[in-house]
Amino acid sequence: MASSDVNTRDDRISRISSSIRVIPDFPKPGILFQDITTLLLDPTAFQDTIDLFVERYKDRNINVVAGVEARGFIFGPPIALAIGAKFVPMRKPKKLPGEVISEEYTLEYGTDKIEMHVGAVQPGERAVVVDDLIATGGTLKAAVRLLERVGVDVVECACVIELPELKGRDKLGDKSLFVLVSST
Repeated sequence: MASSDVNTRDDRISRISSSIRVIPDFPKPGILFQDITTLLLDPTAFQDTIDLFVERYKDRNINVVAGVEARGFIFGPPIALAIGAKFVPMRKPKKLPGEVISEEYTLEYGTDKIEMHVGAVQPGERAVVVDDLIATGGTLKAAVRLLERVGVDVVECACVIELPELKGRDKLGDKSLFVLVSST
């Protein structure tokens, strides 16, 4: 893996990249699964990951860190705490109690939805959407649309890993995407 949006001379990037295990043919033949559980087992690489995101967002007046289920829940809360923002979970359907707002998006075969609590964010707040990986970009695009529908300014999407061959970045249109590691 090679770095995408961060200075490749930064030792932290090589540490993060080398801590991500690639598992061939999972969950099906032909897939090279990017396993972040090995990154989480390495406290230094995990801290480096959080630090790089915090350094990027600490002075950008971010009020909301929206984490996409499920692995965005791992990276989002420590980033939110470090920059003084609230963490908003973006969940799969029927996982949040109470009133929710949802956004449907297209999958390879069918559709899915992403939801958040009504009132979790306010018009005019500034958000970053966090997930572990961007592949085709459908989930991130839905998260951005959901936040923007209620008047939030989505400053950027942030992922640990990008699979550029799947062109997920293109689905985000003019929305900025910050990634630490690009699988090539």
